[in-house]
Amino acid sequence: MQQVRIVIENVTPKVDCGRFAAKAVVGDKVEIAADIWKDGHDLLRAAVRWRKLGPDDLTSGAMPSGPDPARPDWRESALTTDPAFNDRWYATISPHEVGAHAFTVVAWTDRFGTFVGELKNKFEAGQDVASEILEGLHIIDRSLEVARGRDKVSLRETRHAIAAAGTTAKQVALMLDPLLVELMAACDPRDDLQICPAEFPLWVDRERGRFGAWYEFFPRSQGQDPARGSTLIEAEARLPAIAAMGFDVLYLPPIHPIGRSHRKGPNNAEDCQLGDPGSPWAIGSDEGGHDAIHPDLGTLAEFDHFVAAARALKLEIALDFAVQCSPDHPWAKQHPNWFSKRPDGTIKYAENPPKKYQDIYPINFDTEDREGLYQALLDVVVFWVKRGVRILRVDNPHTKPVSFWEWLITRVHRDHPDVLFLAEAFTRNKRMKMLAKVGFTQSYSYFTWRNTRPELEEYATELFLTDTADYLRPNFFANTPDILHEYLQHGGRSAFMVRLIVAATLSPSYGIYSGFELCENRALTAGSEEYLDSEKYQYKTWDWDRPGNIKELVTTVNKIRRSHPALALARNIKFLESSSPNIIAYAKTTADLADVLVTVVNVDPRNVQDGTIRLVPELFHKVERGKNLAEGVPASYELTDLLTESTYTWRGEWNYVRLDPKWMPGHILQIKRPIT
Repeated sequence: MQQVRIVIENVTPKVDCGRFAAKAVVGDKVEIAADIWKDGHDLLRAAVRWRKLGPDDLTSGAMPSGPDPARPDWRESALTTDPAFNDRWYATISPHEVGAHAFTVVAWTDRFGTFVGELKNKFEAGQDVASEILEGLHIIDRSLEVARGRDKVSLRETRHAIAAAGTTAKQVALMLDPLLVELMAACDPRDDLQICPAEFPLWVDRERGRFGAWYEFFPRSQGQDPARGSTLIEAEARLPAIAAMGFDVLYLPPIHPIGRSHRKGPNNAEDCQLGDPGSPWAIGSDEGGHDAIHPDLGTLAEFDHFVAAARALKLEIALDFAVQCSPDHPWAKQHPNWFSKRPDGTIKYAENPPKKYQDIYPINFDTEDREGLYQALLDVVVFWVKRGVRILRVDNPHTKPVSFWEWLITRVHRDHPDVLFLAEAFTRNKRMKMLAKVGFTQSYSYFTWRNTRPELEEYATELFLTDTADYLRPNFFANTPDILHEYLQHGGRSAFMVRLIVAATLSPSYGIYSGFELCENRALTAGSEEYLDSEKYQYKTWDWDRPGNIKELVTTVNKIRRSHPALALARNIKFLESSSPNIIAYAKTTADLADVLVTVVNVDPRNVQDGTIRLVPELFHKVERGKNLAEGVPASYELTDLLTESTYTWRGEWNYVRLDPKWMPGHILQIKRPIT
């Protein structure tokens, strides 16, 4: 029976015992931690080993097979501990390549460090240490067997000096020399090396995987002729205005041919009239399917030009990937077995009672031709990726098998690891989390329905301050073509300002659907979250400068986001005490406290609210793990409101705020410097 003396357990970050990958972004300092201990009193050393995986390492649904210590591509970073950590060891690694990584933890007995401690205690107690000197020389001899180059030369010279020293005191002094202790650590043979028996996966995205401001618009609604939709060329003229507002991602609903069978009319009417364009999500006609452009929008060449024009403005295009078809889609004729059929042989259309979508056929993932279906859907994604689309917003992924998404995302990432996937899944919490686990880069969230201070604090704590943050990245869309929350319907212009500030400062990724900046709040009916005259079903024209718009605030908020690295992080939020139930306050900081922001928002869009908020010492002084913070909040300090450029002097922990939502419902305060 193999004897195990060193225990390695509770390695983090890990998702479902390492079944799924934790997520990071290029350049992150990813904290690796583990509980490591050994019976007895020997000192230990430990390290995290990590490596970049190649395409051949990516498998769908496979548990890690365990680390191979002989691999030449491991990098190693030392883990450190402190008695206050209760055998918890920590290290940080900083991956600099997009794609799949793996890490594990190793530990071994620090024989020389243990020896040095015992030697020092015995010598200072006046005991005879002649036997200990021989033991130390034996340990050095073992290290000489593995030492190389200059280390070997230095170690041999030191060993000779110890042996030749004239007195025990001199020998002890040489053995206790910190330089020798450091050299022995570098040349440790690690005779009892214990390797954690699993590799833990870590997926590393480019920065846009975590941080970005999204803007959604319908290309066909960017013109001024209500009788027809605009083309991609006409829509391209809107790009500079969107870029000027500071957005990073422009998301397009489906741009494919739209079916004519059961085409929906305005406001989801079952009967359409001549000229009604139908819903873009009813994908496919005689003009093509998921790999075609609607001819009214233009050609593939014009789409390529659109993508390039956006890129020149530092806008990235995200494209909708909806796994569904209109009855006229080529697949409905070529592969009828990919769809569910009723007993009478007709294909079953989509329903979400009381809503009916007669213009849409859902895909049947239980088809016997699953291999052909999977490959066809993969081909669609790769088709658009090769045309420069590196972000896919996936429609209703929770209604398809998670195993399919794991397979698809893994296949795409083998050749294109920079592709990002956003899951549009407004569904039960565990389903949302599983989609994130199997590979979705970001997830829509319940943010739209979290409007009060307690709701926001509870939800943000779950998302950003628990293990959920290891794998799920929320995108706080304030509205969508399907969701106009009653808060926006009845809160007026102030409600749009509140939701903008909160979404953009609470989450690194947030988004708005066009019309939000115009404070568009007309609902289809009382109690409905559907827009009146939704552009999902009809052409629309917009006055982008109409009175009451908040474009200037949107631009300012996005400028602040780009200028302050604290807002690009997710796990750095700290909620602050507030005396008002309607005033939410939270801080975000960088680790070095070079950027410290305090956001204070009145979440009541109708009434003036005032109260005091409490700042904490951690916003002014770095806190080391396991250490108590002695310093408090400075007696006085200066803050600048980045929204209005006003400057304030605050004193001590508690300070008064008054927020009129009709003027400006919030502050984004930067702590500049202590005054005293």
